[in-house]
Amino acid sequence: MIERVKAWVNDQLAFGEFSSREQVLRRSVVMALRIAALAYSINVAAHLVLYAVGLLPYDLAQALVIATVLTPLVSLPVALAAYYVVGHAVYELALSRAEFERLSRTDSLSGLLNRRAFLEAIETAVSPAALAIFDVDRFKSINDTLGHVAGDEVIVSVADRLASLACGRHIVSRIGGEEFAVLVCGLSPEETLGLVEDARSLIEVRPIACGAGAIPVTVSAGVADYVPGRDFDDLFSHADRALYLAKVSGRNRVVHEREVGGVAPPSRYEAPFDGMIRDRVGMAS
Repeated sequence: MIERVKAWVNDQLAFGEFSSREQVLRRSVVMALRIAALAYSINVAAHLVLYAVGLLPYDLAQALVIATVLTPLVSLPVALAAYYVVGHAVYELALSRAEFERLSRTDSLSGLLNRRAFLEAIETAVSPAALAIFDVDRFKSINDTLGHVAGDEVIVSVADRLASLACGRHIVSRIGGEEFAVLVCGLSPEETLGLVEDARSLIEVRPIACGAGAIPVTVSAGVADYVPGRDFDDLFSHADRALYLAKVSGRNRVVHEREVGGVAPPSRYEAPFDGMIRDRVGMAS
């Protein structure tokens, strides 16, 4: 019995019968009516059985009238209150669970997907798609000269601008520090590069207003194309190498993986994904 109750609660935590407060009330009324009808039926059946075996101590007609009047009056409000309390508790628990899940998948500063959620998202990617990795140029200098509060405001602003260009169609994530990743979905390679270039330009032309004043900010980006069967470690590695080339070529530019050629990557590329999110040793920020 306990296991069945646990299973029922788990089902409802997925917003089964209790998807909103209105649904909780509606479901409570329906269940209360059913319970009242069941209680009335049991009451009447019990009286009829007692009458049939000669054990009913009072008149059957009067008993049925009393049962008809009292049973719904007692059982209906009790059942309604009990079911509503339970339903509302399950609803609130489901909200808390959903919020916890959202927070576990969201970067607390930028509001974008975090690395874990982004990896889950790209596992379901279909071609055509491409990975773009953005890195805020000279971010360490911003933190060192203007303070971490200004640095945080830069991160938030860059995140907002990337998300605005994605328009819900593409997947945007902050994968660590000053680095962002965008999974561009459903665009040709040329359209993808155009979108990434638009993002770079949007960030460049509008200085970021913060407590320290208007901060001119630029980003560099590396792009790699996803094709069916391509390993995502390889995808990340090539996008990161393209980003490295954008950095060493002067920053504030977009580089596609096909432009990398024989450029030797730094040693951090031995672990492609980890390399994206750890400090860029030996590479200008």
